[in-house]
Amino acid sequence: MADMQALSEFLQRGKAKEVKELVQQAVSEGLSAEDILDQGLLVGMNKIGVKFKNNEVFVPEVLIAARAMNAGMEILKPLLAAANAQNRGTVVLGTVKGDLHDIGKNLVGMMLKGKGLTVIDLGTDVPPERFVEAAAKHSAQIIACSALLTTTMKEMEKVVKAVKSAGLDVKVMVGGAPVTEAFKTSIGADFYSPDAATASEIALQVCRNA
Repeated sequence: MADMQALSEFLQRGKAKEVKELVQQAVSEGLSAEDILDQGLLVGMNKIGVKFKNNEVFVPEVLIAARAMNAGMEILKPLLAAANAQNRGTVVLGTVKGDLHDIGKNLVGMMLKGKGLTVIDLGTDVPPERFVEAAAKHSAQIIACSALLTTTMKEMEKVVKAVKSAGLDVKVMVGGAPVTEAFKTSIGADFYSPDAATASEIALQVCRNA
């Protein structure tokens, strides 16, 4: 019988080959794709998220864990689609216009996927209207904006205004090195996250309540 605890541990250690083999074994034994995702892969990514937040692991460990998760998801994705697995929520993610930094954004994307959320990653240098268009197109619950430069932070306010102008029922979450809770409040955004793990926790909660 495929061991879900072992699957979680292999993922945390970034053992992509072993993760893939165990996921395949679980599928062959008749476990549902959703159970394998919930009881194995997501448990592992959640633990990595907690360790990252507590400074017990760092960016390289998160990256290799995410790579192992993706290896398992290659097998599960078509099965989840075929089973019409319920979408847990959708987040539109991007670095704001004028800013080309993406390491923080990419980490947030990995953590969001680690919670089982669908991520629409628009990349870097994203203008406000693209955030809005993508949120409307994909029926997203959240727009998550990142900025690493103080000069591009003001673009976040334009995203908030664009969402309001479009009349979209979507929450705006902001983050990045220069961003603060006070700044979030000043521009009328809904949430501020100081790190990737917290961002994924907020997003999952918002999507559950949507």
